[in-house]
Amino acid sequence: MKQHGPLTHVKVLDLSRVLAGPWAGQVLADLGATVIKVERPGVGDDTRVWGPPFLKAENGEQTREACYFLAANRGKQSVTIDISTAEGQDLVRKLAAQADIVLENYKVGTLARYGLAYEDLKAINPAIIYCSVTGFGQDGPLAELPAYDFMIQAMGGLMSVTGERDGQPGGGPQKVGMPIMDLMTGMWAAVGVLAALARRNETGEGEFIDLAMLDVMVATIANQGMNYLVSGKTPQRMGNKHPNIQPQDVFQCTDGQMVLAVGNDGQFVSFCQAMNRPDLASDSRFITNSARVVNLEALMEILVDEIGKRSRAECINALRARGVPCGPINTIPEILAEPQIIHREMLRYLPHPTAGKVPQIVSPLRLKQNPLAFNDAPPLLGADTQAVLQEIGVTPEQYAALLARGVL
Repeated sequence: MKQHGPLTHVKVLDLSRVLAGPWAGQVLADLGATVIKVERPGVGDDTRVWGPPFLKAENGEQTREACYFLAANRGKQSVTIDISTAEGQDLVRKLAAQADIVLENYKVGTLARYGLAYEDLKAINPAIIYCSVTGFGQDGPLAELPAYDFMIQAMGGLMSVTGERDGQPGGGPQKVGMPIMDLMTGMWAAVGVLAALARRNETGEGEFIDLAMLDVMVATIANQGMNYLVSGKTPQRMGNKHPNIQPQDVFQCTDGQMVLAVGNDGQFVSFCQAMNRPDLASDSRFITNSARVVNLEALMEILVDEIGKRSRAECINALRARGVPCGPINTIPEILAEPQIIHREMLRYLPHPTAGKVPQIVSPLRLKQNPLAFNDAPPLLGADTQAVLQEIGVTPEQYAALLARGVL
């Protein structure tokens, strides 16, 4: 397996499935950790069947590898174990004895019934770092309820400030176009376990991390939360307009749409020069950001007219030449074909046992001293079971017997 990255000395036991936990596991795998993903025999992670689309084999036939699974499990080893059996639980405990980090996202209390809770594994491996990801945390009135990204976006306030204004065409609450809270929770899980790992290097002590998706969502409301706490006014949906900084919005050019993201007064002056409207920069209604926020309606009327006269390329080239943040609204194919993304090698193709190769959008981290390597595609179900179990002392005869009994 991999021999690159700053975490090559770290072993992760990934008991999670779907997205938040697996995303954390993939972050760690990209950083060089050995990540052993435990899946249900014959079934695997739920997302293996969340398709179409599915990966195509070299002969053109459809494989059983759903794209959802392929997006979050790069660089891992797949081991199939039925953890509802006593023998399966014993195997997981043996794997945990050799692990640095455990990731899990079962419902509260589930793994305790299997003897695989933090206290159970801590008794075997006192230095274990155990991260439990749930919808609502280990305690509280909602702790035992299941959760998915969509409902967390709704409950956590994100959808109340995302979408066009009520009364406008297309108005109403909207979720973000990708499972942002699963991804953010996965990132927080990675941050948490790495912080605990750094602390363990100093003290030798393990850690239990209780991470809730709803908590992550509330932590992510950031400036919108502070806007409310300071002003007492409930933030509203504003479409693509920024609540604090202007002008920032989507604008229609003669041949397509673009985004303008002016971030300060100097950039506004540069914007006005690029649009051949220097008069706007000295207009008392627009001279400061605060004034532009107050007089946004008047400003937008002018900008819509000025930008609407020009092509998208003309606008973007003129603005970029003056350092004004702007850009096209790219589709997924367009951004993957963007020269900057190609230069940064964000899209790679990794060898795959049935498809020949599999596309992967890789980690954005660029480490100079410990560069990351992307060599291992998302694993086939159970591909590494025998090899991994052999490392914890399971003989070929024992492996065959466990397989025959349906434990693997």
